[in-house]
Amino acid sequence: MHMQRYSSAAMKMMNFHRNFLALQTPRNPLVTKKACDVFINHRGIDTKRTIATLLYDHLSRLNLQPFLDNKNMKPGDKLFDNIDNAIKNCKVGITVFSPNYCKSYFCLHELALIMESKKKVIPIFCDIKPSQLALVNNGTVPDKDLERFKLAIEEAKNTVGLTFDSLKGNWSDVVTSASEIVIESLIEMKAKRYD
Repeated sequence: MHMQRYSSAAMKMMNFHRNFLALQTPRNPLVTKKACDVFINHRGIDTKRTIATLLYDHLSRLNLQPFLDNKNMKPGDKLFDNIDNAIKNCKVGITVFSPNYCKSYFCLHELALIMESKKKVIPIFCDIKPSQLALVNNGTVPDKDLERFKLAIEEAKNTVGLTFDSLKGNWSDVVTSASEIVIESLIEMKAKRYD
């Protein structure tokens, strides 16, 4: 008989997953829209086909309910309504910062809403340093949103996150690390609710 040996990181991940599932309450099968555990905020042109989708798939395999726009929305859905509701109802936000992130009104709107909602945020700095994050206003950001976006960016810069260099790094490692942090965070939130 062949025994499978797991690394300590793999064992840690399996234990987190078991603990998290043990704390889960059964979901109502009649509800078609499941609550979102994790909202994945990202710049599509930089990260949708790489880290954002890898994270979504990995978290889904762990029986979590991640939200990724192209996976959870269908033609005819109201963009802002669906995204804003997912953010307001999520437990944790993962924000994947990338070189073109701050050029997107949508990314900054989502980031500001996550920060204003006081959600736990797990930043992943992909091919960018926190110090490089800056609002890019080419005249498309309404005045009413400028301050919100600046505050959200500053808060993100001062939040400990993961750094990843896509030319040198291992995609699996960053996805696994982010997933472990999500599970730890969800377990902590559940435990606090029961204290």
